[in-house]
Amino acid sequence: MWDLLIINPITNALLWLYDILGNNFILSLTVFTVFTRILMLPLNLRQQRSMVKTQEMQPQIKAIQQKYKDNPQKMQEEFQRIGYNPAESLSGCLPLLATMPILFGLFQVLRLILGSTPQTLFELTQRVYAGINLTNLLPIESNFLWMNLGQPDPYYILPILVFVTMFVQTKFTSPSTAKKKDDDKSKSNKKGGKDQQDDPTAAMTQSMQYTMPIMFGFFSLSFQAGLSIYFVLSNLIGIAQGLYTRRIMDAEKEALAREKELKAMGMNGGSGIPEAEMPANEPASGAKKEKENTDKATQGSKKNRGQSKRKRRSAKR
Repeated sequence: MWDLLIINPITNALLWLYDILGNNFILSLTVFTVFTRILMLPLNLRQQRSMVKTQEMQPQIKAIQQKYKDNPQKMQEEFQRIGYNPAESLSGCLPLLATMPILFGLFQVLRLILGSTPQTLFELTQRVYAGINLTNLLPIESNFLWMNLGQPDPYYILPILVFVTMFVQTKFTSPSTAKKKDDDKSKSNKKGGKDQQDDPTAAMTQSMQYTMPIMFGFFSLSFQAGLSIYFVLSNLIGIAQGLYTRRIMDAEKEALAREKELKAMGMNGGSGIPEAEMPANEPASGAKKEKENTDKATQGSKKNRGQSKRKRRSAKR
């Protein structure tokens, strides 16, 4: 099942790309990386939105935890009321878990495609689909710059790049919490020797920002150079994606904040002018009509009084 769903499709995808892209394996690996990142894009966007939403709800979550710490059932009910699911805090691991089969499969595929022994060549021929002609592709060009793509980087440059790019990626995909008030609180808490806030999600995110890059950078010491290049390319795409996603979410926040501000100001009939800012010398339309009616009634009463005086004078004559 593993070979059927993972190894064979990746092998044939790389061979097909290698064939149509002019026998350039680095270009083939780049296109394959972009394609896999596009497949994971919905999951990555969902993860980032979930992390931002959870981070924004932390003051409410903390208040509920403190208030109902002795009543777990009531705590869960309050969590549901505000739309918080504790299981969503683990969603940050989903994109990584989803890409793990590709990583393990690519490790084995590179060993087959870039291998030079008769055993690996025979195994490769057993996995190739009917539409791919290996005689026009072999041997695969495995040299790139100073590296053999089927062997680890002898100068350890790629493992360092894996660490740096993954660290930057986690920075850009983590929710931004830099606010002036929070900074003031953090300074005061540091003076008192206390943590800024009891936030398990933020603690887990901060831990992953360091542990994951260190772990994969260490693994890259023994990875093939081709797999390390896949990591670097994937992380660079993730950085660009994180910047784009953060910009979209910041724009959505600004639009929502502006909408709330306009509602709070009390817009007058959609005219764009708050009622509080209308000129004082211009009465409202209702008051203007009332004044017109009063003036008409006054004029009518004056007219009636004039007519009655004339009648009395004629009667005396």
